[in-house]
Amino acid sequence: MNKKLNGTVIVTYRCNARCNMCSRYKVPSKAEEEISIETIRKLPPMYFTNITGGEPFIREDLKDIVRELYKKSDRIVISTNGFFTDRILDLCRDSPNVGIRISIEGLEATNNEIRGLEDGFNRGYTTLKKLREMGMKDVGFGMTVQDRNAADLVPLYKLSDEMGMEFATASLHNSFYFVESNNIIHDRPMVAQHFESLVNELLKSWSPKKWFRAYFNHGLINYIYSQKRLLPCDMSFDTFFIDPYGDVMPCNGTKEKEVMGNLNEQSWDELWNSESAEAVRHKVRQCDRNCWMIGSVSPAMHKYIWVPGIWVVWHKFKALFLKKPYSMYENKTVRAYRDGKVTKEELDRCSTCERCNIE
Repeated sequence: MNKKLNGTVIVTYRCNARCNMCSRYKVPSKAEEEISIETIRKLPPMYFTNITGGEPFIREDLKDIVRELYKKSDRIVISTNGFFTDRILDLCRDSPNVGIRISIEGLEATNNEIRGLEDGFNRGYTTLKKLREMGMKDVGFGMTVQDRNAADLVPLYKLSDEMGMEFATASLHNSFYFVESNNIIHDRPMVAQHFESLVNELLKSWSPKKWFRAYFNHGLINYIYSQKRLLPCDMSFDTFFIDPYGDVMPCNGTKEKEVMGNLNEQSWDELWNSESAEAVRHKVRQCDRNCWMIGSVSPAMHKYIWVPGIWVVWHKFKALFLKKPYSMYENKTVRAYRDGKVTKEELDRCSTCERCNIE
C-alpha cells in the first residue's frame, strides 16, 4: 500500500460514563474478546490514528497498544473522559508525543448531569491541568453540543483558550456505535446561535487552525438543520475504523455496522481489497446520513481544501472590519426556518432520528 491512511481504533466498548446521548455502555465488549496487540500489528501505515472507546483507559494494556501504534502511525490522539487521571499521566510519561482529548460536556453541573459521572468535570479538568503542568502540548477539550449544554459552548471554548488548549466540537448523532436512534436537537435556532457565537470567536483569533475550526462549526449548523453535508464523504477510501472485535468499518456513523472485513482473520491487504470492502465503498457513495463528525470531515477538509479555504479567506477578511463576520443565516435553510417556509417537523423528518421519521 502506497499512501498512508487515517485510522480510528476502538479499543473497547466498556465505559464508566453514563452519557445521555450514548448507550454504548449498555452493550460493552468483554475484555477477553477485545482487539489484541497481534491484530494491531496487522494495521497499515497511518498518518493519523485516533484511539477511542468506550473509555480507552479501561484497557490495562493501553500503553502497549500506543507503543505498537507508534510503529504504524505518525500521530496519535486518544479520546477519553479524563476520569482515570493516574493512568493517563502514566501513559503520557511513556509516550510524551501522544495527543489527549478529554470530553467535557459543559461547565461543572451541566457536564456531570450529561455524563452521569459524579465529580466528572473536576476529574477531567484536573487531568487537563496536570497534563499541561507535565509539559504535554497536544491536549484539549472535546464537547458534544445538544440543547442541554449549548449555553456552555462559548464559555468552555474561552476556558480552553485561556489554558492554551485545543477545543473540538460535535453534535448529536445516531448510529450503531452510539447505540442510539432518537438523538435530535429540539431547539435548532438556540443551538445554532451558540455555534454562531463560537464561529465568530474563532474567526477573531490569529490562528489559521481556528479559522478552519470555524468552518467545521459552520458545518455543524448545517448538520443540525438536517442539510446535505458541505463536503464529500470518502470514508472507507482513505479512512477506516476498527472495532474491539477486529471488524474494519468505513466509519462509526452508519445505522447498522458495515463490515469491510475482519483483521483478526485476514491480512490488511486481503481485507482492504476484498469484494466486501468494495461493496461497503459502494454503500458509502450512496449514503444519505450527512454526518458531520471530525473523523470524516477532517480528511475531507484536507482533500478538498479549496472549499473550506475560500470560506475561511472570505470570513477572515470580513473579521478585519466587522465585529460579527459570520451569521448562521448565511444558510438558506436557517433563513427558511426563521421565515416560516420550513417547519420543525419537516426538518426532523430529514434527520437520522427514527422516532421523528414516523408519520
